Amino acid sequence: MDFQILYKYICQFCLVQIVWGLDSVKLLNPPDEPLSDHLLKILYSCDAPATVQLDCIVSFETGITSTLQLKKWSCVPGDPEIKTLVVNFPDWLVYQPDGIIPDSQWVLSCILLASVRYSGLDDSEGSVTAQNLATLQPKAFFSRPVKQHQLCFSWSTQMLKLTQQSAKKQCPLEQETVHFLPSMYASTGESFGITKTLDSYSSEFLEYLRVKAISLPWCMFSIWVFVTKSGQLHVQMDGEAEESSAFVSQFKVPLNEWCQISVMLHGRTVTLSMVCMDKEQRTVYSQEYVMGHAVVLDDTEGYFVIGGGKYIRGVEGYFGPVVYHRNRIPPYSMSEVVIPDVIRALNLTGWLQICQRFRLEMDVKISGYSFRAEQEKESDTCFDAFHEWMGKDRLPSYSHCELWEAAVPHRRQAADLAKFLAFKHGEGASLPALGRALYSLSLHKLSRTSSTGVVSRILPLLLQAGCLADNRALHMSSVLYSAGLGVKEQPNKAWLLALMAAQKDDRLALLHLGHMHHQGVHGLPTDPDLAYAYYANIAKQTTLDRHNHTPEQTYVEAVYLNNDEVLSLQTNTHHHIFQWLKLQARRGAAEAEQAVARMLYWGQQGVTPDIQTAARHYERGAVQWEDPVSMYDYGIVLMHGHGVQKDIPKALTFLKKAMEKDFVPAINALAWYYEKFNQDYEQAVKLWEQADELGSPDAALNLAVMHSQGLYPGKAADQFMAYQYYLKSAERGHIRGAVQLASYWTTGIPGQVNRRPSDAVLWAKWAAEHNGYLGSILRKALDSNLKSDMFSSLLYYMMAAESGYPPAQFNAAYLCDQNMLGFLDPSFASNCTWRYYNLTIQSQNPDPHAFIRMGDLLCEGQKDLCSAAEMYTRAALRDEPQGWYNLGLLTAEGYRLPLSVLIQLGLSELYMADNSLLLSTLYERCRDSEDTDSYLPCSLALFKVHLQSFQKDYSTAITFSTTVAAVAAPTIFLIILGMLRRHVPSPT
Repeated sequence: MDFQILYKYICQFCLVQIVWGLDSVKLLNPPDEPLSDHLLKILYSCDAPATVQLDCIVSFETGITSTLQLKKWSCVPGDPEIKTLVVNFPDWLVYQPDGIIPDSQWVLSCILLASVRYSGLDDSEGSVTAQNLATLQPKAFFSRPVKQHQLCFSWSTQMLKLTQQSAKKQCPLEQETVHFLPSMYASTGESFGITKTLDSYSSEFLEYLRVKAISLPWCMFSIWVFVTKSGQLHVQMDGEAEESSAFVSQFKVPLNEWCQISVMLHGRTVTLSMVCMDKEQRTVYSQEYVMGHAVVLDDTEGYFVIGGGKYIRGVEGYFGPVVYHRNRIPPYSMSEVVIPDVIRALNLTGWLQICQRFRLEMDVKISGYSFRAEQEKESDTCFDAFHEWMGKDRLPSYSHCELWEAAVPHRRQAADLAKFLAFKHGEGASLPALGRALYSLSLHKLSRTSSTGVVSRILPLLLQAGCLADNRALHMSSVLYSAGLGVKEQPNKAWLLALMAAQKDDRLALLHLGHMHHQGVHGLPTDPDLAYAYYANIAKQTTLDRHNHTPEQTYVEAVYLNNDEVLSLQTNTHHHIFQWLKLQARRGAAEAEQAVARMLYWGQQGVTPDIQTAARHYERGAVQWEDPVSMYDYGIVLMHGHGVQKDIPKALTFLKKAMEKDFVPAINALAWYYEKFNQDYEQAVKLWEQADELGSPDAALNLAVMHSQGLYPGKAADQFMAYQYYLKSAERGHIRGAVQLASYWTTGIPGQVNRRPSDAVLWAKWAAEHNGYLGSILRKALDSNLKSDMFSSLLYYMMAAESGYPPAQFNAAYLCDQNMLGFLDPSFASNCTWRYYNLTIQSQNPDPHAFIRMGDLLCEGQKDLCSAAEMYTRAALRDEPQGWYNLGLLTAEGYRLPLSVLIQLGLSELYMADNSLLLSTLYERCRDSEDTDSYLPCSLALFKVHLQSFQKDYSTAITFSTTVAAVAAPTIFLIILGMLRRHVPSPT
């Protein structure tokens, strides 16, 4: 190459570099964050015609980067210039989304970039000769302002804006501080407790910290406890190689004091501390322990249990708030620990201190009177005839009372009962006996009242009985405070009394607390896990109670007081219905024999339980009538020794006979015998599978047990297969199957069955509501109603209603609604009606009449026709003709049924139709329902609609015809008269 040409190219290249090096651009006043209408100043220059461009570069959380061009203008060579321009960032970057401004992904960063570009070159990095950038900090969604739009919107845009308001983005809830138990839990010390699980964090950063801390835990647990049995704390930790280490606390948890126990994990170091509160006194304990291996804690694996569980029993007492701090240990000072508000509001310690003083006073009285009775008994043996004559027919008199005999007025009846028991039983008198006597006295007084006015005077007796460990009295007092029957409604006191009764394993109190936490009654937090802990306890007892049947239990029957047909079937051993069934049974009617035996065994339809007599009826049905049902029932009572002497060989004989007659439950019972007594698992499984194919719930349950325990021949334990059989058993109506299914849904099976706490609590509740002690309360309520003792009937129905039993809630509302003889204050009756009908319609399968009455109350009292129409609709959808009829009445009175109602009814096409057509359809549905009693009133209403429609459509024609007839009538009359005269013969 020629040297001159090479020199020329080198000079041109250097010239280009010098020219490009003189291009410049600078942002003089960039904003700190994306703004609207920002006046931005830019200093720029160029050595050749170029373009200045202003861009916004946005990076999103998803990793996507977007470049938005804001401004662009030409640059001519010359001195540097300052350009002022209005910069408007996109609305979605500046304002909150509002339906018009679109939503956006989470913005991580925003860069404002100004650059000098030359055209004519390819679009590459080399085309940018100068640039300047500023980093902006975009605001979070809820920190951004709301844009005030200066324009009118269309109706559709406004509707879209309204519908999208509820869909605004919210910060994801990350539970770094987890409140496992925000309220209180009464623990019976059994294998029942609250199960909780945690999920991984949504935030990648928090999840990274959590996973990193699995092998180096850094967290804290805080638990409030109140124990009734003292003991030490046992702390156990697992390591990476499945090794475990444990230690026992150097201190004991004291009795009857609220204590906060804190466990802090710092890697291998465990700090255990306890602060106990007794009145104003504070006691502090603390110790530190270093594990011999690395501790592993993955809080998303497995589950947490508060109380008892499958592998360990719980403590006897109460749990207060339980808090878990994930991946952090908050500042903690034992000197600053205070009792939580929920514990302070209930004042459990205050109640127990009052009870303790009362118990001490009654104990002194019982001891004193027992000692006096013993002295008098000894002196009586030495009396001569004169002294015997002097003391005849009168109690010993004393010139003065001992100090221990004094009693304040509201405890006088308890003192008198203590004296009576001491003189009657001597050393056999005790505080529990006095508690039972006080409860019986309370019931006697309540049964004699006909109004709520005396409840406040009887309630102290119930509370005193509760202090003396009568759990029935505690539960009844809780119900009175909860319902406000004759006393001021006090939810906290009702909760406290229910907790104390439940802690002593009272079945109805457990059911009551389960309902309170399931539905969130009295402002308590809704917690399905806590509700399940109570329901599971009574559900388990229900399965045991049914195998250990006692006369105190009665079969649970859902009898509604508005059902006259069912009420007419209620009987007793002297009633004509029962006597007629006995007569038919003696004549060989197998079904009558079964009915009589069932009534006597379970106490159904008002018959007092009599297991021995029931067994004789089973025997007669099995031996004389060779009825397979009676054979099976008689075989079962023989096998268990219920009402007869236990005789397993004889039981097998009748069960085999029943199986030969293809009675499926007998197949299951024989299989149970082979498994229980002979350990012949192959034969047992063979029979169970045969019965399972025929739909036996017991067979499905037993096959589940075999799979769960690894007893199925040739197969290892399989929890998922067991779960499937438990599900089948529960769906067929087996109570124990429901209990086991609920247990699986509470904890789940990793990788196979997810946790379903909401479904678990429903199954446990269903099983718990079959408890025989609940049946006894319902029977007392129904018997009182049949005897026209409305107050006692309402009281017992309320005891079951406050436990969440829907038929009892309905009956309580029905009694308050009827208020026969005015035994209730009108204000209380109104509130009671509202309360229990409202609770009834929230149940799974409510009685349609509850919807009708709620609709009436909404319509008449609050004039809320929309809500009333919704109630009537829900009744109509349950094939209740009154619902259709009332919807027709609302329509006839000029109320336009909402489109949502018509859609539910399947009548959406009638929304714009003529009113008479809608009325006709509603009354036709009413007329055509299965209830024959509704045919006539609905037909009359339909006829009225047709008549009004006919009158409306033909009113003009009828009016014209009437006018013509009125005008023409005289002429027609004269013509007819003339024709008649023409036909009359002349007399000559």
